[in-house]
Amino acid sequence: MITKYERYHLRKERTRKKLFRNGITKPRLSVKRSNRYVYAQLIDDAKGVTLAFASTLEKELLEKIKKMNKSAKCIDACKILGETIAKRAIDKGVKEVIFDRGAARYHGRVRAVAEAARTVGLKF
Repeated sequence: MITKYERYHLRKERTRKKLFRNGITKPRLSVKRSNRYVYAQLIDDAKGVTLAFASTLEKELLEKIKKMNKSAKCIDACKILGETIAKRAIDKGVKEVIFDRGAARYHGRVRAVAEAARTVGLKF
């Protein structure tokens, strides 16, 4: 019987395989969603280097999140995260990325990060 972690790992690898089908041409915007926090990092797989990182754990983001309403706090926090990672990517000179959602579905918090990054100017 396949364990829960093995199913998660298979979903993640299936997504990653689709991304790398045409080769590594652009940096990858990887989003990891836990029950409480969301992490985003910009990875250059050709060099094996993380170019930028942002998380809802960071102090400056936590201060912005605490000021928001509690009704839509999760989605709004992810929008701020998406804007932050996009600004950091553009500062590094990256304008086009590949979006890696990992094993998570593209809706809710993951979608909010992607759409916010697009509004700032990242293309994927």
